[in-house]
Amino acid sequence: MARKISTELLVVGGGPGGYAAAFRAADLGLEVVMVGEDALPGGVCLHRGCIPSKALLRAGHLIEEAREARDWGLTFGEPSIDPAKLNAWKQGVVDKLAAGVRGLCELRKVTWLSGRANFMSSTAVELIGNDATAVIEYGHCILASGSRPTKIRAFDVPSGRVVNSTGALDVSSIPKTLLVIGGGYIGLELGSVYASLGAEVKVAELGEAILPGADRDLVKPLQDKVARQFAAVYVTTKVVGIADVEGGVRVKFEGPPGAFEETFEKALVSIGRRPNSDGIGIENTRATVNAQGFVEVDERQATSDPAIHAIGDVAGPPLLAHKAAYEGKIAAEVLAGENVVRDVRAVPAVVFTDPEIAWCGLTETEAEARGVKVKVARFPWAASGRAQTLGSPEGMTKIIVDPETERVLGAGIVGSGAGELISEAVVAVEMGASVTDLALSIHPHPTLSETLAGAAEVFLGSATDLFIKTRE
Repeated sequence: MARKISTELLVVGGGPGGYAAAFRAADLGLEVVMVGEDALPGGVCLHRGCIPSKALLRAGHLIEEAREARDWGLTFGEPSIDPAKLNAWKQGVVDKLAAGVRGLCELRKVTWLSGRANFMSSTAVELIGNDATAVIEYGHCILASGSRPTKIRAFDVPSGRVVNSTGALDVSSIPKTLLVIGGGYIGLELGSVYASLGAEVKVAELGEAILPGADRDLVKPLQDKVARQFAAVYVTTKVVGIADVEGGVRVKFEGPPGAFEETFEKALVSIGRRPNSDGIGIENTRATVNAQGFVEVDERQATSDPAIHAIGDVAGPPLLAHKAAYEGKIAAEVLAGENVVRDVRAVPAVVFTDPEIAWCGLTETEAEARGVKVKVARFPWAASGRAQTLGSPEGMTKIIVDPETERVLGAGIVGSGAGELISEAVVAVEMGASVTDLALSIHPHPTLSETLAGAAEVFLGSATDLFIKTRE
């Protein structure tokens, strides 16, 4: 017989959005139960996404840096890679962080239960765990069930040689040849890891270029890098079939040259993610789901069911961990009685390739599509002393500016550590800072952060590290 549990707030999902919501609610005095399918909290991001992939990316970047150092007069031998030890180190990072989140649950008196939740009604879920089944009744629920890789049935093969992003995180064996299907950020990140570890990597992208939707000037340095690092990048190319053959998979393509076939030891399917709104009994509640499968919410993360709020990937794009955490705190504060709404001007996005790409706020691509008049100021890293010392002169920092108010509307950065640098631009956009605010803020020298001030100076017409020809 299922045991019965009652709580003020139930959080379904233990990822960055779920535990951010649970912890904020507990800090505000609510009784909280959080459930998730893993043994420990952390969700996909911690267990099968952001964290393990970044651990592998660090290893890949280290190998690439050692190779690039030859140009500086530093020569290292080819790396001896122990896949089992690399996997164990990656898993150790994940386990340590997951244990940390579990400890925070205990400190905040948040009850963590492992199992799959299925809505029975607007105020109750059935939790099917490894050892027992429970019925949890609640006053309110925050749904943070996340998303999963998009699956194409035609790509299923019996051998298991076709994997998704989760399967690709297991580097216990490095294939000699790897096809990455999809030129988005996940495919490029994992593709670069395998290329660094010695695989011959090819990418097939249905669109006209890798990272579709991102500003082309930000993508170009990465495009140049993958052209050297990968064996091939096929654009406007569709994968129409995959079949098992001896020792690999035979892939059929349709592209600009016409139809062609190639054989790979392994293939990684990375063509997007879909929300986890199906198969959880959402139809037994009053919450509504749109045609794309996202649970519909308002600016307070409330669904059409008064008892249920939804956050993160399941509540719509962008599908980013930090966006989920932000929304989780909003939902928790709303349920605690605080007068808050979602009000975001700049959600940063980061591609953790080498070089990294990051942007926030309004992009040039979006401005052009929406017919918004903007001015763009670019600071090339070739003029940055710090970038030169890091061997990263191909980088660039740009800011998107309202030509009338001179307010910073967005920014983009490509180069070493772009993901760390973008936060200053996020603050500038959120605070409504002007270009002059950026230019007059003293930045330490020599640093890459100076390039943001440099871009502001370019906009204002006089940059210390660049000569800007003015009209006579």
